[in-house]
Amino acid sequence: MQPTLDDLRRYAVARTLFAPTTLLRAIETLGFVQADPIRAPARAQDLILRHRVRNYRAGDLERRYPRLAIEEDFFVNYGFLPRAVQVLMHPRGSRSPLRPTQRKRAQAILDFMRDRGPVHPRRIDTLFAHGKEINDWGGTSNATTRLLDAMHFRGMLRVAKRVNGTRVYALHSYPARPAEPGGGNARLDALIDVLVRTYAPLPRKNLHVLVRRLAIGTPQWRGDVGAALQRAKERLARATVADTDWYWPAGEDPASHPEPDQVRLLTPFDPIVCLRERFEILWGWAYRFEAYTPPAKRRLGYYALPLLWRDRVIGWGNLRVEDRTLVADLGYVAGQAPKDGTFERALAEELERLRYFLSLS
Repeated sequence: MQPTLDDLRRYAVARTLFAPTTLLRAIETLGFVQADPIRAPARAQDLILRHRVRNYRAGDLERRYPRLAIEEDFFVNYGFLPRAVQVLMHPRGSRSPLRPTQRKRAQAILDFMRDRGPVHPRRIDTLFAHGKEINDWGGTSNATTRLLDAMHFRGMLRVAKRVNGTRVYALHSYPARPAEPGGGNARLDALIDVLVRTYAPLPRKNLHVLVRRLAIGTPQWRGDVGAALQRAKERLARATVADTDWYWPAGEDPASHPEPDQVRLLTPFDPIVCLRERFEILWGWAYRFEAYTPPAKRRLGYYALPLLWRDRVIGWGNLRVEDRTLVADLGYVAGQAPKDGTFERALAEELERLRYFLSLS
C-alpha cells in the first residue's frame, strides 16, 4: 500500500526511537552514532543514546567504550560504529598521501608507542614538539593532533579510550584483504545499507548526499559510489510521497507504526533531526543549528534541542544546569505549548529523564 506523509513521519520516529536496550545493542541497531564535542547540556553522542539505552547517564559511552566491540571513526561524519561495520571501510586509502616529513614523524610516533601501549596525545606532543600548522579552514592547529588524526584515519592507530573527552590512541593495523569479486562492491553496498538503516526513510536528495559522503570514509572506492548508489536504489523499497521519492530498507512497512505518546528533546545530530531537507518535509518548518551563528542572528538559540511530541517536532528547548538544577527554556513553532494535560505530563517526564541522565536526581 502507498504510504502517506503521516505514515512516513511515524515511521521515521518509531524505527529509530526503539525500546531502550543495552549500550552495545543500541549502537548495533542504530548502525552509526554521530559525535560532537559541544556539551549543551551533554555531548551529542550521549544525547542520542539516552533515548535508546536503559538507565543511560551522560558519559557512559566514554566510560564503557574500552570494553565494547565499537570503534570511533569517520563514516559519513565522525562518530561511533559497531566494530563489524567499521572494519568494512578498512584498509582504506586516502585522497592525499602523507608528505615525507609527516611519514617520518608518523614512524617516530609508531616506534615510540610500540613499547609503551596507549599514549595520551599531550605526552606525544611534549616529546615530539611538532608545533603548529595551517588547517583546512585557514587557521592554525596543533600539528601533532592533526598527524594523529591522519594516522587514525589511515588505520595506523585506533582510539583505545578517552580521558576527559580527549582521544587516547593505540597502535593498530588492518590486515590486507585478498582480492574481492567486484573490487569491494559487496562491502560498499553493505555500508550503504547501514546508512539507510540509520536514517530511513530517506528523500532522494538526502540518499544521494549520504552516499557521496561515504566516499570520504572510503576514499579507495570514491570512483565506485555512483554505481553503488544506483544498485542501492534498485534494491531499496521506494515510493513517491509529497512530490518526493523516498527510500527505505526493503521488507519494512512504513504504514505499520502507531503514533507514540511521549515528549523527546533531541540533539541536533539525532538521526531524526540531522537531515535538514527531510526535517522540513516531515515537520513543516526549518530547523537550524546555530552554535556557530553570531548570537545576534540566532532565532532558536546556541544549541536548541528539537522538541518531539508524539510524531511531530513542535518546538525546541535550550537547556542548562545552574546550581545542579536543570533549566529549560522552551519555544514553540505555534507560539505556545499544546493545551493538553497529556503533553504537560509527558514533558515533565522527559525533563525528569534528563535530570537522571545528567545525574541531577
